[in-house]
Amino acid sequence: MISPVTGTHRNAPPFRCDIVGSFLRTEEIKEARLKHGSGEITAQQLYETENVEIGKLVEQEKALGLQVVTDGEFRRSWWHLDFFLGIQGTEKISLNQGSVKPEASRAESFRIVDKITFADHPMIRQFTDFHKLAGGTAAKMTIPSPALFHFVEDYNGNNVYPDRETLFTDIIRVYQDAVQAFYDAGCRYLQFDDTTWGTLCSGRHRAHLRSRGIDPEELALDYVRLINESIKNRPQDMTIALHVCRGNFRSTWFAAGGYEPVAETLFGQAEVDAFFLEYDNERAGGFEPLRFIKDQFVVLGLVTTKHGGLESKEMLKARIEEAAQVVDINKLCLSTQCGFASTEEGNILTEEEQWDKIRLVMETSQEIWI
Repeated sequence: MISPVTGTHRNAPPFRCDIVGSFLRTEEIKEARLKHGSGEITAQQLYETENVEIGKLVEQEKALGLQVVTDGEFRRSWWHLDFFLGIQGTEKISLNQGSVKPEASRAESFRIVDKITFADHPMIRQFTDFHKLAGGTAAKMTIPSPALFHFVEDYNGNNVYPDRETLFTDIIRVYQDAVQAFYDAGCRYLQFDDTTWGTLCSGRHRAHLRSRGIDPEELALDYVRLINESIKNRPQDMTIALHVCRGNFRSTWFAAGGYEPVAETLFGQAEVDAFFLEYDNERAGGFEPLRFIKDQFVVLGLVTTKHGGLESKEMLKARIEEAAQVVDINKLCLSTQCGFASTEEGNILTEEEQWDKIRLVMETSQEIWI
């Protein structure tokens, strides 16, 4: 069993006990969103309710002893679309294709309808208000990655950009502007959330890409370039992490497969400061692909958010010890595998179980890195 490692506590992100970002929406949030949808309250009244609930969440995060807080993504319907739709030149589309099935009612995406720019994005104001609530605690912001923007856009298509390189240039410019705007608003810890890499880990999805005439290897190289170019101008005191996800809607998943197919490209070339990696079950494979990690931190997502059952500390410590055979334990941290509510519906567990998960991550990390 792994022994405590003295002198390894961290006061900078990523933290030994870290969080991915989203939390189960409170009943007050759910009720206010319903009322806003029916026209009973204004957008400003909804925003004010969200402020109150985010304030409560931040206090709960602090009371637990977390060194980092998030706004729980309480203002969002989707973990990714809300950000994409705030980019000038995009619009929401329905993917239901005439379906009347209730479960299809959330099949939404976006498409490009004009040249894309980052201007007057609502999430800058949202972060500013959240940052004030965080006080002196590190305030982490989460947004979908530039790779995912292209991946989704490519599937939906557009009539605006004549070729891929022209689109890549504008995606990079949008994200460079976004990184700077969040920094100017006080953000020093930014996380890119990305299901693209989970897709590229899946043999089934890689075969589907090839059937569309897309080479997964070339796509991976393109997407690392997109990420690197998007963050190359980030200020030195800003930490940028990449969270790799295989799907989390209502406790489900859509991709399976270890990191080996993308490991050399992603871990060896992406210039982010930390990787948040799912490792809560066999779908993520083993730790061997981490051999390509350079000097980045690896935040091990060993605690699942897909159900309320608690992992044992002994198992978590054994897994961390196993990972430490591949990556220096000084470069490892611990978190849950994903957030608790990638969409406003949330995963299938209770708020009490949610906080038990966070508490388990905290206690385990405190017993290892001291």
